[in-house]
Amino acid sequence: MNAHSPSRWRLKRPSVIPGFGLALGLTLTWLTLLILIPLSGLAWRSSELGWEKFLSIALDPRTVNALRISFGGAFIAACINAVFGVILAWVLVRYRFPGKRIIDAMVDLPFALPTAVAGIALTTLYAPNGWVGQFLAPLGIKIAFTPAGIVVALIFVGLPFVVRTVQPVMEEIDKEVEEAAATLGANRFQTITRVLLPGLAPAVLTGFALAFARGVGEYGSVIFIAGNLPFKSEIAPLLIVIKLEEYNYAAATGIAAVMLIISFIMLLVINLIQSWRRRRYGHGA
Repeated sequence: MNAHSPSRWRLKRPSVIPGFGLALGLTLTWLTLLILIPLSGLAWRSSELGWEKFLSIALDPRTVNALRISFGGAFIAACINAVFGVILAWVLVRYRFPGKRIIDAMVDLPFALPTAVAGIALTTLYAPNGWVGQFLAPLGIKIAFTPAGIVVALIFVGLPFVVRTVQPVMEEIDKEVEEAAATLGANRFQTITRVLLPGLAPAVLTGFALAFARGVGEYGSVIFIAGNLPFKSEIAPLLIVIKLEEYNYAAATGIAAVMLIISFIMLLVINLIQSWRRRRYGHGA
């Protein structure tokens, strides 16, 4: 082949981004050290258990109930955040009002606040004798030391993920789009469901996935408000810690591996839904 042929020239053409090879190498090395090696170690330790022992740990009633509470609570909290996070982001983007900067800064508070402090504060608020719980107790509503308290804690820590993911996308949507829809006869509900939400759906799904992933592994803010009663309000991360304190490393590894598998499957499904929406509605959807 001629050295000056177009195909050979394309192979030798330098990258548009200088240092791409070095940056890619550093990225892969960093991901390997921080993610791949620890996950590989977890998979290796789990494989030592054998299928029979692994299944006995995974299907143990206490393990199943802890996983159900962790994943169920994280899913409910992420769904709630997906709704109210979008509303909060819309208010911050579309309206001007006194104290807006303060509210915008408060959204990031769960990022900066230690999770244990958040758990103690929420328990103080929602305990039967707390500031909020004392008004709910006469109505027969109990938040603290129940699965409902877990959901409240996960809503608190997961809300910023939805707001900060959706907010930049909302800022790129011009008001003229809404005005054009109104000019064409669309009411407010049609404008929201047919004009705005299709463009926000990928960002909402991403925020939902981030909030869900954070909720599944959350520990500090939950253990204080959950009550930690086996078969009632015990989360999977706490059960792993209990097994470690009992020096039952096999059970702790097995539960962690089950959590990893379920989380990976659920996040994979969410990513597949996002890809499907992009293919069907285009890159702008």
